[in-house]
Formats: sequence, C-alpha cells, structure tokens
Amino acid sequence: MSNLIKFFSIITLTLSIVFANTFSLSDNGDGTWNVNYSSEAAMGGFQFDVDGASINSASGGDAVSNGFMLSASSTTVIGFSLSGGTIPSGSGTLTILDLEGSPSALSGIVVSDPAGSALDFSYSEESVNNYYS
Repeated sequence: MSNLIKFFSIITLTLSIVFANTFSLSDNGDGTWNVNYSSEAAMGGFQFDVDGASINSASGGDAVSNGFMLSASSTTVIGFSLSGGTIPSGSGTLTILDLEGSPSALSGIVVSDPAGSALDFSYSEESVNNYYS
C-alpha cells in the first residue's frame, strides 16, 4: 500500500508541475518577446508587469485572436474583452511585447477566469532560457 501512495503522490506532483498556470517569456531576436502561457482554465482577463525592460507596445497572440483589448504602459500590460471573450485553457502565445531592453521576469501577475474569480498564476523562467533549446 505504501508504494501505491508514493506512486500517486509522484503522479499528482508531476501533473501539478506540468499543468501549472504559468506565464513565461521567449526572445524573438528582434526586440520583441512572446509572453507564453500554460493555463488549466479559461482566462477572462490578465495583468502583469515586465521587469528589467520598458514596454513600447503589446499586440497579437491568443489575446487578440480571442477579442481581447490590450493596453500597455511602460511597465504594465492589461488584457480584457468587452464582449465577454475568453482565452481557452491550454498553452500558446498570450501576446507579443515590443520592448526596450531585455526583460528579467514578469511580476504582479493577476489573471481572472470568465466570471472574474482569481486564477493562481506564476512566472516560469525556464522558457526564457530553454524555449529554443
């Protein structure tokens, strides 16, 4: 019985890491950076800060494809839909940032589900270094 409990504990931990709600960054090599996501639930809105770089603009990605409006200041990006659009669960490119400098991380991440309830998201640095490896 003990081995069975260990097995299910390892599987549960592995699945929680693989399917965790995360944002990550990948460098496109031309001053733009993809904000990638992995989400267990549909997203109804998001906000995050870019650390170590200044935002010139945010555009494209699954956010725009799903009817989201994007707003960016020099440090913060906000995305939402006035028509009730959502970004389905799964993974992909959330949006593309045109940046001045190289970002070190995303912080202040706030994501909501379609009903406005908070979804727990974190920044994953792994993709910054290993996206094209």
